[in-house]
Amino acid sequence: MSLCSRLNAIGVFFAVVLLAMAAPAQAQLFETRAGQAILLDAKTGTVLYEKDANKRVPPASLAKMMTMEVVFDALKKGRLSLDDEFHVSEFAWRTGGATSGGSTMFAELNSSIRLEDLIRGVIIQSANDGCIIIAEGMAGSEPNFARLMTKRAREIGLRDSVFFNSTGLPAEGQFVTMHDLAKLADHLQREYPEFYRFYSEPEFTWNGILQRNRNPLLKMGIGADGVKTGYTEASGYAIVGSVKRGERRLITAMSGLPNLRTRAEEARKILDWGDRAFEAHEIFKKGEVIGNVRLYGGAQLTVPVAANDDLDILLPLANRDAMKARVVYKGPVKAPVAEGDQIAMLKVWVGDKLTQETPLFAAETVERGPIHRQAFDALTELVLGWI
Repeated sequence: MSLCSRLNAIGVFFAVVLLAMAAPAQAQLFETRAGQAILLDAKTGTVLYEKDANKRVPPASLAKMMTMEVVFDALKKGRLSLDDEFHVSEFAWRTGGATSGGSTMFAELNSSIRLEDLIRGVIIQSANDGCIIIAEGMAGSEPNFARLMTKRAREIGLRDSVFFNSTGLPAEGQFVTMHDLAKLADHLQREYPEFYRFYSEPEFTWNGILQRNRNPLLKMGIGADGVKTGYTEASGYAIVGSVKRGERRLITAMSGLPNLRTRAEEARKILDWGDRAFEAHEIFKKGEVIGNVRLYGGAQLTVPVAANDDLDILLPLANRDAMKARVVYKGPVKAPVAEGDQIAMLKVWVGDKLTQETPLFAAETVERGPIHRQAFDALTELVLGWI
């Protein structure tokens, strides 16, 4: 291992950011009947509430959110068009169609269906046949498509979700977490606004049969615009819900609920609580220096870092406690560093819970220093390494 590599592996340096007052977003000020739950503020990335959110559970129809992500990604990159037509195979018809007894858009055997209609069928009607038709059309078979789903999940940062089919129907080894699903919902609305709109459509008619959107939050008048419901015997009733009120968006993912009514009530309750129990405070302006990152072999010892946008935190209106925030990075960072390079993260804890992470970027360019500077830095870090 080279000296530079060894130095980078030494550890993580912390530059303390002085932030007083804060809020234990994780203090249990809220209770839910859900077995697993998370509430996320989309703008700041703050986790407002969490209960076993990293427990792996069967996805049920919530897996269809990942199916749509793969489709939306292909549409955005120009590999697919909403006008593309997909063939209804016998497997799709038997496994997910009217004869299957599950959620279906009643696709006719050997017909061809526009992708836009399939998307509506999957999102609004939770159509299993629609999912399989898309999977076969995009990847040749559903198992191949499921591998794409898992691969794409890793690419967008979902670490604890594995898929074996496009529908969420029971399959050994297939699982998701509420943390991953909340992150996925946030990703869908950020990356694909032109397609995310389908999630708020109240109904869809196909093959002469009208079906209404199964998301109970849409008709509550609370600003809901998504996302998906699901159910399995193994994990109970589940929901991923998103509401937008003004400039603020809250996302919840819940599982392990006993029935339809409780699912709707608990989802609304946690979203209302999140909206009323917290207030946003701006702590840094876009481009404002937040801290300094130590450099190795640079023309100067440190480089200032800043966020690419205004930086807010959410504070609860009750039961406030001390919060700590730190600039965290692996280092020292090797020079040269260009202005705009991401080299650190601002991490915020309330109590012992990490609630917010924001990328930080170099606020100026620092060139490589003279050879004697590099030698001095190498000697300094070697000594510190032994200590």
